[in-house]
Amino acid sequence: MGFVHLHVHTEYSLLDGACCIDKMMDRVKELGQDTIAITDHGVMFGCISFYKTAKAAGIKPIMGCEVYVAPRKMTDRVHGVDNLSNHLVLLCENKTGYSNLCKLVSHSFMEGFYGKPRVDLELLEQYHEGLIALSACLGGAIPQRLMQNDYDGAKEYALNLSRIFGEGNFFLEMQNHGIEEQIPVNQGLQRLSRETGLPLVITNDAHYLRKEDVNLQDVLLCIQTGKTIDEENRMRFATQEFYLKSEEQMRELFPGCEEALENTVRIADRCNVDFVFNEYQLPSFPVPEGYTSESYFRKLCYDGFAERYENPPAEYRERLEYEIDVISRMGYVNYYLIVWDFIRYAKASDIPVGPGRGSGAASIAAYCMHITEVDPMKYNLIFERFLNPERVSMPDFDTDFCQERRGEVIDYVTRKYGKDHVAQIVTFGTMAAKGAIRDAGRALNYSYAETDVVAKLIPTKPHITIDEAMDASPQLKAMYQEDERVKKLIDTARSLEGMPRNTSTHAAGVVITERPVYEYVPVSYNDNIMVTQYTMTTLEELGLLKMDFLGLRNLTVIKDAEDKIRRHTPDFAIAKVRDDDPETFRMLSEGKTQGVFQLESAGITSVCIKMKPTSIEDLTAIVALYRPGPMDSIGDFIANKLDNSKITYRHRFWSLSFGSPTAASSIRSRSSRSSVALADIPWVRQITFVVQFPKRR
Repeated sequence: MGFVHLHVHTEYSLLDGACCIDKMMDRVKELGQDTIAITDHGVMFGCISFYKTAKAAGIKPIMGCEVYVAPRKMTDRVHGVDNLSNHLVLLCENKTGYSNLCKLVSHSFMEGFYGKPRVDLELLEQYHEGLIALSACLGGAIPQRLMQNDYDGAKEYALNLSRIFGEGNFFLEMQNHGIEEQIPVNQGLQRLSRETGLPLVITNDAHYLRKEDVNLQDVLLCIQTGKTIDEENRMRFATQEFYLKSEEQMRELFPGCEEALENTVRIADRCNVDFVFNEYQLPSFPVPEGYTSESYFRKLCYDGFAERYENPPAEYRERLEYEIDVISRMGYVNYYLIVWDFIRYAKASDIPVGPGRGSGAASIAAYCMHITEVDPMKYNLIFERFLNPERVSMPDFDTDFCQERRGEVIDYVTRKYGKDHVAQIVTFGTMAAKGAIRDAGRALNYSYAETDVVAKLIPTKPHITIDEAMDASPQLKAMYQEDERVKKLIDTARSLEGMPRNTSTHAAGVVITERPVYEYVPVSYNDNIMVTQYTMTTLEELGLLKMDFLGLRNLTVIKDAEDKIRRHTPDFAIAKVRDDDPETFRMLSEGKTQGVFQLESAGITSVCIKMKPTSIEDLTAIVALYRPGPMDSIGDFIANKLDNSKITYRHRFWSLSFGSPTAASSIRSRSSRSSVALADIPWVRQITFVVQFPKRR
C-alpha cells in the first residue's frame, strides 16, 4: 500500500506553481510519504535544486516534466489550430530517460515554440527511451477527446502513445479535484483501460502544498495575467483541491481503485536518476597536427616565457614547470587552451581585453600565454589561490572585454565550437521585498498610492527581507499591527517573497560543451539567445565549462581615449603607461576617481582620500578591504599604513612551521619558492614570520 505524488508543479512553473521546493520536503514528511516528483510546465528549471533538496531531506526525487504536445507537427504554426497544445506528463526512469527529457524539452524551445514550447509525436518517438508517460490532466489529448465524446479518437491516441513509449510505460492518469468534467473523463479512462489493458494511475496535479495556500496560487495567476483577484473573467482554478494530499484523502477520492493508487508506488520504484557533481566534462580543443593538447600547451607556455622574460631567475622557470604539472594533472589543459584562443582572437581583432582580474592573474602560465597581462612574479602572487589539487570547484578566469564588442567574441566561440555547443546561462528574477509588496498590491487591487506607502518603508538595502524590514522600521511594523489591509498586503507579499518571477540571460556567463549542450542540460531561448535552463552555480556543480565574458564599459572608454591620443602621438599605447606614475596616485588621493574602474563609488573614493595610495599594492588593498567583513578594519589599516608606529601585535615573534623548522625571516611561496622579505613592505616591518612549506612531490 502507499501513494506517491507524480504530478507536481513547483515555483519553477513560473507564476503558476506554488509548491516551493525549500518547503516541499517538510510537507512530504508531514504526509508520511518518502517520494515525490517534479513535473513543471514545459521546463526543467528546478530539477537540480529539487533533487538536491529532496536528497538532503531523505526524500526520493523523481525527475519529470509536463510537456506540451502539438496537435500536428511542432513546426506547424497556424493560429487557431497549432496554439492549442495538449499536456503530457513524462517521468525519468533512468539516466537515459533524463538525457532524453533534456533533449525533448530543449527541442520544444529550439524548433517547436509557438506560444509555448511544444514537442510532437514524432519527437517523442525519437526520444522515448527511459521515459514513463502519464496522460495528464483535463488538458491532455485523451481527456480532451473524451470531453468531446470522441471515444474512438481517445482510444486511438492512447494506443499510439503506448506504442511510442512501449508496453508498461504509458499510464492513463485519473484526477478528481471536484470538477464536473472529471467524472465522465475518469469513466472513459477506466473503459479505455478495460478494453486496451493500459494501466491506470492516480495523481492530484498539485500546484500548492496545503489547501490554505490556494490564495497564494491565485495571486500568482493574477500577477501572470495582469489581473486582480476581484475580476470575474480571469484565469483561475475551478476548485481549491490542487494541493499535496495524503494517501487517505486520495483513497477517499478513488474508492475501489487500489490498483491505480498502487501504480504510483510501482512507477516511483522504477524511477531512479542520480547525479554526479563536480566531475568535470571539459570540451576538447583542436590543436595543430603533430601536437597533443599537452604538448601544444607546453609550447605556448614556453614561447610566451621567452617573450615575457629576459634572463629570468631559475625560480621563474621552476614556477612555470610547477604550474604546467598541476594544470596537466588536474585536467585543465584544454581549459587554458580555450581561453587562450578566444583572447588571442579578440586581441587580433583589436577588441580591447582586460589585463586580468581575480585569482587567475596569479598564474605564470596564463601570463606567458597572454591570457593575462599581470606578471604574477613581480607581485608575488600565489598560484594556489587560482588552482591547486585540493580545490573542488572549477578555476575561473574573469575575462573583461570592451562592452560594445563583447558579442563578437561570443560569436567567434560559437562559430569555432558550433552553435549547439555554446549557450548563455539563465538567471531568474525573483520577487524581492519591495517587488513582492508591489506585485501583491496590484493582484489584490490596492491603489498605487496605498501600496507605494508600504513599499517605500522597505529600506533600500540589498537582499533585505520583509521580516528584516519590519524589524528595521517601527512605522512599518505599527502599520502591520494596526491596519488589516496592510497586514493582508504584507502577509501576501511574504508568501511571494523569493519566488522566481521571470527568466533573463546572465550578463557574462557562457557554457561550452564537447557535445551539443542539450545532451548535458536542457536549454531554452531568451530573446532569440539559446540559454541553459540551469543557473551558473548548477552548471558548475554538474562539471560543465562555464566562461565569463564580461562586458566592461571602462575598456571601451580607454580604447576611445587611446585612439584620440594617437592622432597626435602615433606610438602611444595604454600597455606602455607606467603603473607607478606619481601624478596618477596624487589624482586618486585627491578623490578624483570618477570613471575609474572599481574606485568611483562615494565610499571607496573616501577611502582613497584617507589612505593616499602611492602604489599598485595600495590600490589592491583598497579594493580588497572595501567589501563586507574586512570593511570594518579599513580605519585601522589606514592608520597603520600612514604611521607604522601604531602597529601592535598579539605576539612579538610568530613562528609557523610546515614540515621541518627553519630560521628564515621570510615567507616562502610554495608555488614559486621565491623569498619575499617582509621588510620590503613598509607597514609590516616589525613582523618576523617563519614559514617552511614541504617540498613538492
